[in-house]
Amino acid sequence: MVNFQRMDRYGMDDLIRIMELLRAPGGCPWDREQTHQSIRRNMLEEAYEVAEAIDQEDPAHLKEELGDVLLQVVFHSRMAQEAEQFTFDDVVDGICQKLVFRHPHVFGTVDAQDSDKALTTWEAQKREEKGQKTASDTLDAVARSLPALMRAEKIQDKARKAGFDWNAVGPVLDKISEETEELKQAVRDNTNIEEELGDLLFVTVKAGRFLGLDSELALHAACEKFIRRFRRVEALADKPMDQLDLPALEELWRQAKAMEREET
Repeated sequence: MVNFQRMDRYGMDDLIRIMELLRAPGGCPWDREQTHQSIRRNMLEEAYEVAEAIDQEDPAHLKEELGDVLLQVVFHSRMAQEAEQFTFDDVVDGICQKLVFRHPHVFGTVDAQDSDKALTTWEAQKREEKGQKTASDTLDAVARSLPALMRAEKIQDKARKAGFDWNAVGPVLDKISEETEELKQAVRDNTNIEEELGDLLFVTVKAGRFLGLDSELALHAACEKFIRRFRRVEALADKPMDQLDLPALEELWRQAKAMEREET
């Protein structure tokens, strides 16, 4: 057992110390075996769980999930310190330096009277900080690890700021029809299907952006709707669904959809 005094309430220094003990000889075998790569997915999952707690408007759940994200930060920092790369204090210093640099309208002499001006200033400072010389550099800098819909939206937004965009949603909707036809043709020819599907998804995200919608949230809502209707279809069916033919399933789907509309 390690030498550790339990307390009624812990602080940041305690969390850092606990992680140090977990990774030390005599600590937790699982924690000691981990690498940045092995717990990479954990960071993503914890971030999504924070987002879910926000959507649920549940403060207690949010507090818990924020703690889980903080644990990941401390965990990665500890592993980096062991490799003599950087420490948790270096991480804190880095974000503080970034915040001060990117807010010259707060910590400097730049004027920003509203949030739009503040955001413009932030983006300008970010480009300077990262050495982004061209608009293409800003697009290329969007993280490739983001969910594809979110990445597409951010890329499109940066292209818009560079002046490359339509000025109304109409042409975007026309483009969706065009890309749909190209996907149909690709399926008929059995060529470039993945490429054409990607093009259709990309322009669909653009339509959502023009309509002020978050494509990730819109697709999540569609998933939830599908689950609700699927559950109703399953309840309406007089036999297992894999024993029903397609016309029967489509009729049950129509019934489920109609019942849902009546309820709303």
